Amino acid sequence: MIAHETLNLNAVAERFHISRPAISKHIKILTECGLIVINQKGRERHCEANLKKLNEVSDWVGQYKKFWNQKLDALETYLDELQTKNKKTVKTGKYAKRKK
Repeated sequence: MIAHETLNLNAVAERFHISRPAISKHIKILTECGLIVINQKGRERHCEANLKKLNEVSDWVGQYKKFWNQKLDALETYLDELQTKNKKTVKTGKYAKRKK
């Protein structure tokens, strides 16, 4: 919503079904995280998104995504190897004689 346009706090609050104080608490947290910048224009406070911070979050998450993709790929390879070994054991091992 504020990624596309700067809105004052009342305009933000009108778009949600929660109280104005609850909106203010959310805005305060987002401001502390650097995701929103509050600009004072006369008596009104306008919220503006700081999308550069989201890029930082995306980069951080991307590191973990790469890490876990590598781990899951290694697990898949290991499980494929186990499955291949088990198929060979069934065909050539003691269980092969029981099949008719």
